[in-house]
Amino acid sequence: MADLKAVTDDTFEAEVLKSDKPVLVDFWAEWCGPCRQVSPILDEIAAEHGDKVTFVKMNVDENPVTPSQYRVTGIPALNIYQNGEVVKQIVGARPKSVLLKELADFI
Repeated sequence: MADLKAVTDDTFEAEVLKSDKPVLVDFWAEWCGPCRQVSPILDEIAAEHGDKVTFVKMNVDENPVTPSQYRVTGIPALNIYQNGEVVKQIVGARPKSVLLKELADFI
């Protein structure tokens, strides 16, 4: 199982907004229990569907600018970006089956 690639405030535009395919950004923090629950689920989904969607993560404690720009107030927050825009937001931990339903339009 591969860990998701980390993006930062500095790399966000190039890695996420300018991507030619949808990008799911997992906004998380080290101290967040639900974030730790979601992480292995996202690793599994990324392994299964990484050809259609790029999966990355952003530590909100280390990168405060981007989360505030996109009004990320609760974590875990999963934002899906397509063509530089947020097209879906999922806030809170969800089981894999629910996440797959939420992501069905993209995978």
